[in-house]
Amino acid sequence: MLRALRHDIWATEKLLAHCRTLTKDQLELSVPGTYGSIRKTLQHLVRGDERYLVRLGVDMGEVLPVETDVSLDEIGKHLARVQTETEQLFAASRFDPDGIVYDTLRANPKDPPLEMEAWTMLVQFTHHGSDHRAHIGTILGANGLDAPGLDVWAYGNETGAIREKR
Repeated sequence: MLRALRHDIWATEKLLAHCRTLTKDQLELSVPGTYGSIRKTLQHLVRGDERYLVRLGVDMGEVLPVETDVSLDEIGKHLARVQTETEQLFAASRFDPDGIVYDTLRANPKDPPLEMEAWTMLVQFTHHGSDHRAHIGTILGANGLDAPGLDVWAYGNETGAIREKR
């Protein structure tokens, strides 16, 4: 599970680095069927990561806001914290994938908490990231802009997990 989360965070870091090469106007591009603008989607994605970790009992401090637009630098600072806290979650051996967590961060605060096995939160973490990175890839492609390779193959090649047998 940790390796899947490492890929997820790596892919978001790569996408964020790529987005730093875009103009301010390009960061505000969107296409129908996606979450929103490129910048807003990155903000939402990293905010989601933070909130998944909060649900797992990690104190993330102040998470990215919903309504206020933030800079790519601010998104990057929060993503760095997500990476650190994700590593610590597993290093401290405090994560039990079959343990029960309670999701109190409901869309309607009056709804009762959801009780779930912890692994479901981390699978959602990676799914959510892939989904929204694909949205940004769609926006880039629809506007004739290049998108970075973010799949597991690219990650494996970059980290040495995939190599030619010699």
